[in-house]
Amino acid sequence: LSLAHPDRPPSPVNVTVTQLKANSATVSWDVPEGDVVIGYAILQQRQDGQMQRFIREVNTTNRACVLWDLAEDADYIIQVQSIGLYGESQASKRVHFRTLKETDRLPSNSSNQGDITMEGLDKDRQLQTGEIIIIVAVLLMWAAVIALFCRQYDIIKDNDSNNNKEKTKPSSEHSTPERPSGGLLRSK
Repeated sequence: LSLAHPDRPPSPVNVTVTQLKANSATVSWDVPEGDVVIGYAILQQRQDGQMQRFIREVNTTNRACVLWDLAEDADYIIQVQSIGLYGESQASKRVHFRTLKETDRLPSNSSNQGDITMEGLDKDRQLQTGEIIIIVAVLLMWAAVIALFCRQYDIIKDNDSNNNKEKTKPSSEHSTPERPSGGLLRSK
């Protein structure tokens, strides 16, 4: 049976780019049935050759990936590979797409497109609020840790100062009578 299985999985098919924006896009693909695919790799490059990015994700059954931090109004080429247990597939066919201009995000002529962009903006807002909640939670945790540390530090400091007071009191009591007697002896 092991000989019947090729070492490498077949290339992904139906590679498409959707949700095009000025700075992001989503690439999706299909995997032919029957082969164990444990991840994917995406090669993304600008047509002018200025930027190239390699995205690799293992231990996932995802058949889509968001391409982020793209330049607006720029041409890109992407290729997708399947990652199997025994290696990576050949790269898929090259897919070309062009990002939108910033001004294309909110077109005034078509209400449908406006609705789509508003949905997209709402999703972004939801992400931002989620991120803010996480940040606030982390900050609160740090504040609690610092407060605990300070409280323990104060307790330790108080103990130390009490100990120091106890230590210094008897030594000062002993030293005070010695000094004048020493002085008296010298004067005699």
